[in-house]
Amino acid sequence: MWSEFKKFMMRGNVIDLAVGLVIGSAFGAIVTSLVNDIIMPIIGYATAGISFVDLKIILAAAVLENGEIVKPEVAIGYGKLIQVIINFILVGFSIFMVVKGINKMRSKLEKPPEPAAPPAKPDDVVLLEEIRDLLKK
Repeated sequence: MWSEFKKFMMRGNVIDLAVGLVIGSAFGAIVTSLVNDIIMPIIGYATAGISFVDLKIILAAAVLENGEIVKPEVAIGYGKLIQVIINFILVGFSIFMVVKGINKMRSKLEKPPEPAAPPAKPDDVVLLEEIRDLLKK
């Protein structure tokens, strides 16, 4: 069983998947930072300081007694959803641009083969075509 597991883990597909997962998570962290630290503050500034993370619909307010929360607030945090959707769109667009760039580089590196010249016709076919053309005239 151990040797089968080792053989499975050393297949190229599993290693490629692991590398893709690590790179994908790092890429996700970069995009998340881009959204949280650059794009969302700009959007917040453009919307008069509204932070999307703080947007929510309060269904039941928190109950306080002597400054302590007895019952926490019940709220729908739709602002976080907006931020995650923006994050998703940016990740999708970024991946699209990376794939588009890779495809463009591939197409430059992999020039399509030039079409082969048609094979020369045998002499008897050429002669018969000439006779046909003369008969048409």
